[in-house]
Amino acid sequence: MKLERSKNSARNILFGTVTRAFNLIVPFFMRTLIIYVLGVEYIGLDSLFISILQVLNLAELGVGYALVYSMYEPLAKDDTEKICALLLLYKKYYRIIGFVILGAGIILTPFLPLLIKGDVPDGINLYLLYYLNLLSTVVSYLFFSYKISIITLYQRNDIVDKVRLITSAIKYTLQFLVLWLFHNYYFFIIVALSSEVLANYISYLIVNKYFPQYKAEGKLSKKEVSLINHRARDLFTAAFGSVVVDSADTIVISAFLGLTSLALFQNYYFVITTIIGVITLITNSALAGIGNSIVTETKEKNYSDMKKLTFVFCWIGIFSVCCLLCAVQPFVKIWVGKENLLPYSLVICFCVYLFVKIINSLLNTYKDAAGLWHIDRFRPLVTAMSNLTMNLIMVQFWGLFGILISTIISMLFIGMPWLLYNLFSFLFTNKKIKEYLFVLLNYSIICVVLGIASALLISKIELNSIVFTIIVRITVCACMNIAVLLIVFGKTSEFCSLIHYADKVTNGKFGFLFKRLGL
Repeated sequence: MKLERSKNSARNILFGTVTRAFNLIVPFFMRTLIIYVLGVEYIGLDSLFISILQVLNLAELGVGYALVYSMYEPLAKDDTEKICALLLLYKKYYRIIGFVILGAGIILTPFLPLLIKGDVPDGINLYLLYYLNLLSTVVSYLFFSYKISIITLYQRNDIVDKVRLITSAIKYTLQFLVLWLFHNYYFFIIVALSSEVLANYISYLIVNKYFPQYKAEGKLSKKEVSLINHRARDLFTAAFGSVVVDSADTIVISAFLGLTSLALFQNYYFVITTIIGVITLITNSALAGIGNSIVTETKEKNYSDMKKLTFVFCWIGIFSVCCLLCAVQPFVKIWVGKENLLPYSLVICFCVYLFVKIINSLLNTYKDAAGLWHIDRFRPLVTAMSNLTMNLIMVQFWGLFGILISTIISMLFIGMPWLLYNLFSFLFTNKKIKEYLFVLLNYSIICVVLGIASALLISKIELNSIVFTIIVRITVCACMNIAVLLIVFGKTSEFCSLIHYADKVTNGKFGFLFKRLGL
């Protein structure tokens, strides 16, 4: 199977979008069913376990990226033997990681009650539920998942997306039945565990079919293993920071404010993570292509490409912020009830967090693609520890508001400036950093202006039906964003390049449309 960067990226985004849409709509209904059948505390409990397991997964952080990164060069040289040896190392490491996570999870068991303020839902055995979640994570490392690195290497994430689409459909159907018929949360988790095993096994079989030349066999030199371990350690610090920033909020809320407050927070965060999921889809699909471009193209070409991607990411962020400001409150109201609404000031904080997170996602993608993990190794740690410290202090004075503010401050004033410095010192020319900061400032100002317009003008739209109100508000947001996009950026190289790419993917449809518009 040949490696075709543009085609594979487009395919990954297409199938990833379908999968993401499915994994947005169906889990939304499942989440709603849990709230109304079992209670809102179960959402908080589920979010807490996810965050705990993310922390336990620190044992894996770095290994996957380091090994896939090490496969880029042998793939370019068609060195199948070395890729097989790397695959064997991947398999060994993943099995070790599975047992490490299991051991760490067992050690953490006595401390579980300290992570929840107040009581757990009636009839729930906290420890049994925790071990079911832990087993679900461990199983994914022990069996078959190492083979998925080959799919990532060839930028064929669409294969995994198709498998996940089928297994998720089975999972959600069974979970709906066990909740509706038995009201049993234990069965709900067991179905999720079984689905994970099935998805990994099917992916394993598909990789064996499409890439039969790659088997986990062979041996690497001590020097090569040492280099991979060195990369993994550097990657660990980067991933550690990201996990702590994402998980600390949830754990601190549960420990200081309780499961109900965590559930209300997670209802809004569910919408945010859906948007971030779209961004992750784009970055995952483009990562290998960016890495290849960094190796084969000039610094100027790569900087130009990053500006184009910045344009795309920022406009996704601007549109998302506008929609959230004018539509998220009525959406949550019709979804879980007026009593579960958070103050509008928190909505604004969520929007700032989202925009900063989107820009950080792009910058981190370039850092990962360029392999700047050693240079960047201290930044994530300092950012994460700053966030955790501010979390523990601010939550006691300002509650949920303090949690979000501390996260925004740590990312915006510590993590992002440091990351930009590293990128422009070691990947791009340092002279360009002022130019790029001006680009980011420009998009940020537009985001603020359109956000204020959305809050003051579009939010005034009120119809008899809340559903129609949401639809009309989002439609007006879309029209306003498109209008500003065409007026302000219609003639820029970034916009024209985006249209050219869309034209290529759609076989001339976009080119014909924009010629008619005179662009």
